[in-house]
Amino acid sequence: MNGPDGPDGPATDGPDGPPVDRLEVPGGRPLRGTLAVPGDKSISHRALLLAALAEGTSTLTGLSTGDDVVRTARAVAALGADVTTGPGGTATVTGGRGRLAAPSGVVDLGNSGTGMRLLCGVAATLAGTTRLTGDASLRSRPMDRVAEPLSRMGARVAGEGARCLPPLAVTGGALSGIDYTPPMASAQVKSAVLLAGLDADGETVVREPVATRAHTEEMLAEAGADITAAPWGAGRVVRLRRSRLRPGHRDVPGDPSQAAFWVVAGTVVPGSRITVEGVHLGAGRTGFLDVLARMGARLEVEGATGGTGRITASTTPLRGTVVEAAEIPSLDEVPVLAVAAAVAVGPTRFRDVGELRVKESDRLAGTVALVRAFGGGAEADGEDLVVAGGARLVPGRLDAAGDHRMAMAAAVAGAACGGGATVVTGWAAVATSYPGFARALDRLVAGGAQR
Repeated sequence: MNGPDGPDGPATDGPDGPPVDRLEVPGGRPLRGTLAVPGDKSISHRALLLAALAEGTSTLTGLSTGDDVVRTARAVAALGADVTTGPGGTATVTGGRGRLAAPSGVVDLGNSGTGMRLLCGVAATLAGTTRLTGDASLRSRPMDRVAEPLSRMGARVAGEGARCLPPLAVTGGALSGIDYTPPMASAQVKSAVLLAGLDADGETVVREPVATRAHTEEMLAEAGADITAAPWGAGRVVRLRRSRLRPGHRDVPGDPSQAAFWVVAGTVVPGSRITVEGVHLGAGRTGFLDVLARMGARLEVEGATGGTGRITASTTPLRGTVVEAAEIPSLDEVPVLAVAAAVAVGPTRFRDVGELRVKESDRLAGTVALVRAFGGGAEADGEDLVVAGGARLVPGRLDAAGDHRMAMAAAVAGAACGGGATVVTGWAAVATSYPGFARALDRLVAGGAQR
């Protein structure tokens, strides 16, 4: 395989060369073996931010080593926390309200929408103005969804145009709690409001018609925040009072969104059997497993819900299904599930997934292009994605348009082809979340060749 990642990030053309932006994936080779995925990206962001807010020193292990989380670590250091990072996703963070202040320089979040939205919530509690920017992709992503509730709380979030595009200027103020119902399912919006609510007068309430990832409220409770969460119809209501956080130790489990690529690969690449160890099995994070099981995938899941476990996927025929957006609230796994849907017997419809249009790229259009690039049929039908199914995948070429999930989904599709090489350009984006993906794929190919 050409263009594997280096030990600490994307591969280079030489010792001092630029990052490799192209991956060649051989098709027609079974994938076999056991591997671990990077630390959960969502939990890693929150672990760093909560450690910066906690009064004392926290130790973190298992953090994602992708660039998105590296940017968040740099951001909390810019705010005044003392951050020391080590190998293998370890960090020591000494924080506290008395240490944090709006930085004099601009904080660059790279490609990380999660980092930017969550940091807006923290910056809203700080006197002065915190300036946030990112790469071209992040500067095209709307931040009005956090600007509106934070402004209602007493902060000011200024960006470009009606959708409040980055760069942002977040001016903190004397905050007051609000009772807020986000207009879209978004753990990032909920988290930004709760992080601001830590230093707001009164009670901050977030009502979710559709429950999203509960990492923020769970981690706040573990850190001693005055917070409660309860069912609210089909969703959840979270209530938070002004709180000071205590430091502690956190070991971040493996990211299920990254595991999804290998689970789908194990299912659709002929002759394959892949085990992913140490995966977080929390509520709201494993909907892709339910979808695949409904499609007929042969899966073995070991571990308790809410804990850490292992997932084994073996090649098996699939059938089409209907996937509701509420099954996968973040929609992160839709591109790679579309690869599974492409080879399934019968069509698959992903309902109400229009939010894919405002991810790192337009993932709705990108997923349609992905399926078509490998000989399948797909179309956007309003807010739905429809994959025709029944395809015999053929090697293709796809430009990931700077989107890490599109790049990795294309690599899975390439591996599932009967023969020939697939070329994925825009591969350097994978460094934002999974720098070692290409090396892991090499190992699985080697494992399949040994049989």
